[in-house]
Amino acid sequence: MCGRFSLTRGDRDDLENAFRVRLPSGMAWRPRYNIAPTQEVLAVVEDERGRRIEPRRWGLIPSWASDPQIGNRLINARAETLFERPAFREAARRRRCLIVADGFYEWQRRPDGRKVPFYIRRRDGGLFGMAGIWEEWQSPEGPVRTCAIVTVEANDLLAPIHPRMPAILSPRRYDAWLDPRNARAADLVSLLLEPYPPEELECYPVSRSVNRAEYDGPECVRPLRPS
Repeated sequence: MCGRFSLTRGDRDDLENAFRVRLPSGMAWRPRYNIAPTQEVLAVVEDERGRRIEPRRWGLIPSWASDPQIGNRLINARAETLFERPAFREAARRRRCLIVADGFYEWQRRPDGRKVPFYIRRRDGGLFGMAGIWEEWQSPEGPVRTCAIVTVEANDLLAPIHPRMPAILSPRRYDAWLDPRNARAADLVSLLLEPYPPEELECYPVSRSVNRAEYDGPECVRPLRPS
């Protein structure tokens, strides 16, 4: 699964160049080191109005849900069953997105039962897009736009740490994933199941401060000093 990630690079040019999109003039994004479920994320979406970056709340609330608390549990969607589960399949066909990040966390369970957090990022420190799906749920106060991160089996780098990882798409696959006219489940799943090259990523243990969702400081991404 993916339960935390980061977006520490908030530079407008970086975001626009990485995803070939223009940010709204009033949009600002401060560095985030420990983005947790139910918090706001940045998502690249595409429809008849074109491609753009918009905020979404992390935790998918299906449009038919009677209780918005369901979103607290639907933070991840497995690629292998994405087009089968009722909570995900309609969004997978019609409302796909890229969730913007520059790193994410996974926890390795040690033989003594401890869970050690690791931070994973591109070796060049660059931005990347995690495959996602989004929904719009109508609350009494207005529409609530939410999303979930699609996960796949871990690549060779991550497998010793955790069996799952976010579906990180290479930039050459962004267009196919976002294209709302592309609704063939087999084609879309094939985009997800190609493992992200492990040689392009690096990972290292970090402080357990990342375990606290309310903590959002740069200590989260610093390599853990040997004890």
